[in-house]
Amino acid sequence: MATTATHPTPPTPPPRTGLLVIQSIKRRHCAECRGGPLGLLVMEEGTPRCLDCADLGHLVFLPRGDTALTRRSREGSALSAVVVRFSRRRSRYERQGVLVEEAALARAEERCLADAEARRRRRARDARRRDAEDVRFTDAFAEEILRLFPGCPADRAQAIAAHASVRGSGRVGRSAAGRALSEAAVTSAVCAAVRHTETPYDQLLMSGVPRHEARRRIAPTVEGTLQGWRAGGVGQA
Repeated sequence: MATTATHPTPPTPPPRTGLLVIQSIKRRHCAECRGGPLGLLVMEEGTPRCLDCADLGHLVFLPRGDTALTRRSREGSALSAVVVRFSRRRSRYERQGVLVEEAALARAEERCLADAEARRRRRARDARRRDAEDVRFTDAFAEEILRLFPGCPADRAQAIAAHASVRGSGRVGRSAAGRALSEAAVTSAVCAAVRHTETPYDQLLMSGVPRHEARRRIAPTVEGTLQGWRAGGVGQA
């Protein structure tokens, strides 16, 4: 005798505070008005009803994803419902969004847009403040370079300071010692600049010379340039 295959009925959605609406995955019809198939339905005493028959037809669907918008929409809506859908893969109901009054959603969207604009303005103010701080710090760093190396050309001192103090770069100017304008940190920044711009150090590295050997070879040029700048001369090219 042939048997008819049956599909297991999804479990009853877990109890929640407030109204619950199901996003149907089957072709089901309203037990009251016979309308359907239903995309959204409410289970009342084990039978499906459409949103109109359940007095929820005037609500609009807000998909999940924006926590602030959802919270504000529900807070401003006199009537709301949580929308869930059964996941066959996970064998459970999962939240899809909420139904809220259209006017409440519109008010919530306006508040969220206002907040977004406020955040944009705050980010712009913060960026301007950081830029001003960076300019002041770079100028202070350049002044300290010129104090320690009075022979360093002013434009070179400014360029070295700007390079060493780039925010988020991890360079010596952004270290704790660099921010404190310690002599060791400032001198380290100047040495690095001279090494890369006044000597063939980079070419030596590219040709395969080990770093320590490359530094040994260019050390006299670096030290000569620093001594000239310390003495107030033009240094070595």
